[in-house]
Amino acid sequence: MASSNACWGIEIGAGAVKAVKVVSDGDSLKVVDFALIPHARVLSTPDIDPDDAKRVALGRLVSEHDLSKALVAVSVPGHSAFARFAKLPPVEPKKVPDIVKFEAVQQIPFPLEEVEWDYQTFVSPDSPDVEVGIFAITKQRVAAELTVLKDVNITPDVITLSPVAVYNAMANDLSMTESSPGTILLDIGTTSTDLVIAHSGRVWVRTFPIGGHEFTNALVEQFKLSYPKAEKLKREAEQSKHARHVFQALRPVFSDLVQDVQRSIGYYQSMHPDAKLERLIGMGSTFELPGLRKYLKQQLGLNVYRLENFKKLTVEGPRAAEFTAKSLNFATAYGLALQGLGESALNANLMPVAVTKEAMWAAKGKWFAAAAGLALVATGSMFIRPFLDQQATTTVEPKAIQEASRKADENTRLARDAGVTEDVSQGAKIAGLIALYQDRDTHLRLLGDVNELLSSAARAGNGNGFKLHAMHTDYLYGDVPIPIPGTQTRRQRGGSSASEMDSEFALIPSQMGSRNNERAMREGGGSSGSMDEAEATGDTGPRIAVSLELSTTRKDYPVFVEEAVERWLRQNAVRDGVPYYLKLTNDDGGLDWEKTDEIVHEAAATLDPRGRPIGQNADRGGRPGVIGRSAPGNRRSPGREGEFGENPEGVVPGLSNPRLSTGGGQPLAANAAQALSQLEQLAPLAPEDGEQHAPGTVETFLRVTFVAVLGEMPAEGEGDQ
Repeated sequence: MASSNACWGIEIGAGAVKAVKVVSDGDSLKVVDFALIPHARVLSTPDIDPDDAKRVALGRLVSEHDLSKALVAVSVPGHSAFARFAKLPPVEPKKVPDIVKFEAVQQIPFPLEEVEWDYQTFVSPDSPDVEVGIFAITKQRVAAELTVLKDVNITPDVITLSPVAVYNAMANDLSMTESSPGTILLDIGTTSTDLVIAHSGRVWVRTFPIGGHEFTNALVEQFKLSYPKAEKLKREAEQSKHARHVFQALRPVFSDLVQDVQRSIGYYQSMHPDAKLERLIGMGSTFELPGLRKYLKQQLGLNVYRLENFKKLTVEGPRAAEFTAKSLNFATAYGLALQGLGESALNANLMPVAVTKEAMWAAKGKWFAAAAGLALVATGSMFIRPFLDQQATTTVEPKAIQEASRKADENTRLARDAGVTEDVSQGAKIAGLIALYQDRDTHLRLLGDVNELLSSAARAGNGNGFKLHAMHTDYLYGDVPIPIPGTQTRRQRGGSSASEMDSEFALIPSQMGSRNNERAMREGGGSSGSMDEAEATGDTGPRIAVSLELSTTRKDYPVFVEEAVERWLRQNAVRDGVPYYLKLTNDDGGLDWEKTDEIVHEAAATLDPRGRPIGQNADRGGRPGVIGRSAPGNRRSPGREGEFGENPEGVVPGLSNPRLSTGGGQPLAANAAQALSQLEQLAPLAPEDGEQHAPGTVETFLRVTFVAVLGEMPAEGEGDQ
């Protein structure tokens, strides 16, 4: 069996397989073996099979090193998994697992039965808030990784995310506590970069798609080299006589990297305003590029260090100097070994339980077989005679028992035939809820509908249509009314004044922001009546309420809303192949819309280096809403706590494009990806330049609400149209 005081940490990177065997000797940790096996070509090279390349490198590891007498911990890249963070409401400790599971359903963009997931809570001594980190990977992805490992006879005991392993390594080596200075860990890999922020006992992780591959491509394009030659030039740049020219070619990628780091820091500080980050520690072979460390220090204003060696790790033998020279590449493997030894700060383990049990029984099977054989031989003579006696004895069941059993079976059959053995109404409701859950992909179609609606409005207005700031969706069932996004106050409709809305706005899931000035709803549209209660849709089946937060600079917006938006919704209410029909929800059957705000632009809005608006309308600048981002100088979009929002760079999680996703989600359908791309053109999520408005331009903000009812529209006379 594997020794509990020794563990192999194996990082299967895109450039190489890095492995280190660590032994725990009481109070000390020793490296007794290690390996760095580069792939023949990096896995980002075009026309290469990544799985075959991994098998070759792992096969060398198994053949050259003994992995049989130690635990094994393996990492998966940060971009192929999910790491989400949220604040928990104040609850009793015993209820935390239930709250975390609810939060996981909101945060993970896949059904829980399709992922392996784990979590860890963080508590700061100077704050009553409890934060949770949720880590997940799809079962399909982890099965693919395990298949590659199984092909070379490796069965891991631990699988975790590479940024989690990086944090475990540095937290142990630097003895990080709640009082340690705020630290940024930057691990630049081949295809992506893991950024970890450690502050006041909390951890926050983000992965973005910039790595050594982007630097290599820059050299390919600049010097017209083949990919392998550009990779060789990048690795030898510091010793090359053309180092200055190489640095100039890489400078644009440096700038992209710094922008992503700055955006990550700004996002974290928006959630934790008291966070003071003082240092950055870099690792990964890409961090050896000339000028990168100096450039980061100049642009970020932080002390920037490069990992040179591990303070708490002892290396003995003739290879000690070799390990020290390559320490920059072993942080992830070191952290994996620590988790396997039970000495890590984060213990998220995504190893499937079924696989772990199967491996455990396979290892103990031969011992169980031997023990069972001995027991059978020793006790066979004791039990054979009573067994034969029992077989020879016949027992007559009394007639009264037979008759009672017959009557019980008959009554059960009659009750089942009468249909009284279950609550039919509850069964129908549960079936409806399950069907509603299974239709979650309807959001992709709704995104496409919003795209078409905005395109149609832009064409109708000769380019001057609507700008989308946020899109809210709510699953409804039974007589539940349409909720008002961002508030629980009642509202009035139809041109009359309305009560003030809650001034809280959703920045990110489970995070709320606010505006300094009050926001009151004024002139509204729709029917002439008013309502005292939040109105219902008239339907009782599964449906989705859709609220769009729009803005326009058109003066004739009341007429334009009806001509552009209402007309499109009516014309496209029922379509072939669409699993729902669109329904207008006002009392008179018209479009339900209202004016929510108005801004007079006195001066053009500009952005500071962190992407925040400055100037006349700086207080109106926004962070991300539920889906979408407010343009600089405009109002922020309201949202609700707990909704699944966008990631920090302003993209919808789960997209297959590596430039648009921080996670390894399943690819979207082609039509859905195209719809999202077009929607991004109409309502950009993260505009690079502040939007400019002529002084005196009036921008009106509107909320438009309609319902997508799942199923076919009932025939006339069967229900409401």
